[in-house]
Amino acid sequence: MGITASGVKRFLGGDSRIRLKPLKLIIFDCDGTLVDSQHLIVSAMHAAYGAHDLPVPPRERLLSIVGLSLAEAFRTLGEGHPAYPVASLVEGYRAAFFALRQAQTQVEPLFPGAREAVEMLACRPDVVLGIATGKSRRGVEGVLARHDLLGHFRTIQTADTSPSKPDPAMVIEAMRETGIAPADTVVVGDTAFDMRMAQSAGAAGIGVAWGYHPPDALRAAGAVAVIEEFPALLPTLERMWAAPAAAAAE
Repeated sequence: MGITASGVKRFLGGDSRIRLKPLKLIIFDCDGTLVDSQHLIVSAMHAAYGAHDLPVPPRERLLSIVGLSLAEAFRTLGEGHPAYPVASLVEGYRAAFFALRQAQTQVEPLFPGAREAVEMLACRPDVVLGIATGKSRRGVEGVLARHDLLGHFRTIQTADTSPSKPDPAMVIEAMRETGIAPADTVVVGDTAFDMRMAQSAGAAGIGVAWGYHPPDALRAAGAVAVIEEFPALLPTLERMWAAPAAAAAE
C-alpha cells in the first residue's frame, strides 16, 4: 500500500518543526573565480591588438574588463569611440585564444581549493550549482570538462545567449531554469560586474579576493561578503543560510 497524499501532509506538515529545506542555487563565475586564465587572456589581447597595429592597454586595464562579454569588453577598452574596431578585435581575440589553448595543455588552472569547494557543494542534496560567465558556451564547457567538473553544473549561462554582465539576465535565466528563488540564490565571483549582476537579480553576491577586482570594489558593488580563500566559502554560505532560518524560528 502506497503513502497517501494526506499521509505525506501529516508527515511533513503535522509537526511545525518539520520543514523541507528550499533548494539553494550557487552560481559561479569562471575566469578569475574558478580558473586562473589571466595569462591566456592577456596573451590573446596582445595578439588581437598587435594584428590591428593598435597600442595594447596596460595589463591592469586588460584584467579589469574580464567578466564582460568580448564585445562589451572591447567597447569599454575603446572608451566608446565610434571608430574603434570592436568586431574585428573580438574575432582576433577569439582566434588567438583558441590557438593558444590548442598549443598548451594546462593554460587555465583551477585556483587552490576550487575543485574541493565545487565537489563538496555538488554532494549536498539542498544545493544546485550553476555558471554565469562572459565566456562562450564552448569555452566554458571545454575548461570545465578538462577539469572533470562539467557534470556538477545544472545550469550554464554564457555570453552566447545573454547580455553582458552586469545585466542580471544570466542570473534570472539560471533561476528560471532551476525554479529557485532570488532569496535562495548566491553569485560567487571576482568582479564588481558579478556583484552588480547578483544585486540586480535580487540574489546575494559573495566576492572572492584572488581574482581581477580588488575587495573594496567588490564590497562597493554590493558583495555581502568577500572571502580570501575557497575553504571559507562553505562557512560563509552556512552563516548566510542560517540567518533567515534563525529569524523565522523567533
